[in-house]
Amino acid sequence: MSRLFHRLLPWIVATAGGAVFHLLHVPLAWMLGAMAGTAALAWHRRVETPPWPRQAALIVIGLALGQTFSGPVLAALGAALPAILLAGLLSIVAGMLCVPLFMRLARVDARTGFFSCIPGGVLVMVVVGQRAGAPVAPVTLAQTVRVVMVVILMPPLLTWLAPHGQAGEFLAPRLPFDALGLLVMLLAGWVAALLLRRAGLANPWMMGPCFLAIGAAAFDRLPGGVPPFLVDAAQVGMGVALGQKLSRDFLLSSRRLLSASVASTLLLCALGALVGLALAFAWGLPVSAALLGMAPGGMAEMGVTAKALGAAVPLVMAFHLCRTLLCSLVLGRIWALAERLRLFSPRRGA
Repeated sequence: MSRLFHRLLPWIVATAGGAVFHLLHVPLAWMLGAMAGTAALAWHRRVETPPWPRQAALIVIGLALGQTFSGPVLAALGAALPAILLAGLLSIVAGMLCVPLFMRLARVDARTGFFSCIPGGVLVMVVVGQRAGAPVAPVTLAQTVRVVMVVILMPPLLTWLAPHGQAGEFLAPRLPFDALGLLVMLLAGWVAALLLRRAGLANPWMMGPCFLAIGAAAFDRLPGGVPPFLVDAAQVGMGVALGQKLSRDFLLSSRRLLSASVASTLLLCALGALVGLALAFAWGLPVSAALLGMAPGGMAEMGVTAKALGAAVPLVMAFHLCRTLLCSLVLGRIWALAERLRLFSPRRGA
């Protein structure tokens, strides 16, 4: 019984944290509350959860976000494709502008600083950085801190500052709940995730179900929508996955690296916001979606944030998907060119 209680304790604390944040009307309450509760627990004791709850949460999130890509929405995304591609390139440029600050504060080499600052997602940047010879530990810490900070900062900022519900032509009709249809989509999403995992693609648990739902939505073949309570439960799973990383040892392992991650994230958020506002006005895009699209957070986290705030989910997802693909395909070559041109001179005495 004691062993079972210790296994369930993180989920009890996370759910309680989500419920408290929900009662306090905190934006993205279930994810942020679960993350806060799990992080508080992880500060005092070791928290380890099996991978399957997070995988299940990502399958649900992938289906929920993918179902917003109806045929008319895909047509609207096609018209906005130049802005989406430009946003992906400018996200990489903004990350490169943060590298000198990160190197100076963290006292690391240019290679570590480069792959720690580019906002391509934790898993993608760790894999791409490792291929280029960057150390795993500091890149993982920096990218994780960035995602956590963005998840904490963006929902309240957008709630206070940006207009809500302006999805415009990027809004798909809400589908009714159908239990049998949802079960079929969950099973199909799980199979799609396994196939992408076998193919070696990053984040298969979200991207497989998401691509599946996009295809079904585009041809108007979705059997039903994902109910809000299931999305809230998935948020709890994602919050636990983020919160359990914020242990005392993780946060205190390198104070210089932590301070560099915080400072570079704030600078990257500011640069991303400026670019997002410029793209929104130049292409007539919804402001909140452009800001979330340029936010240096993870694709799943920003997609859920967009859904919770009534922003244009497909546009936000397109921004982040484009950035992820660019980082996966060309970031290694960009680093090789930057190294050849000595764009980031090594810190003396490092």
